[in-house]
Amino acid sequence: MKTYYVYILTNCKKGTLYTGVTNNVERRALEHKSEKNNGFSSKYKTQKLVYYELHQDIREAIKREKLIKKWRRDWELDLIEKNNSEWMDLAESW
Repeated sequence: MKTYYVYILTNCKKGTLYTGVTNNVERRALEHKSEKNNGFSSKYKTQKLVYYELHQDIREAIKREKLIKKWRRDWELDLIEKNNSEWMDLAESW
């Protein structure tokens, strides 16, 4: 069974947020850190993985990603704070 991840990156505590979905969160986090792809993440330096959640169904993961992207900013901040109050980079050791 495959696993899919909805993840949130930032450039600093309570800074710019980037929400995405992937089937390999380690690889994707490293891609963001290396600025491999030009776009929002490289422009705003959102390289710090501060939140992720697992899903078994890609449709559910995409649905969740879209939902989070529509949220008010304070809801996103609350989601991160509840799971990672120190805003640690969860991919730092990868």
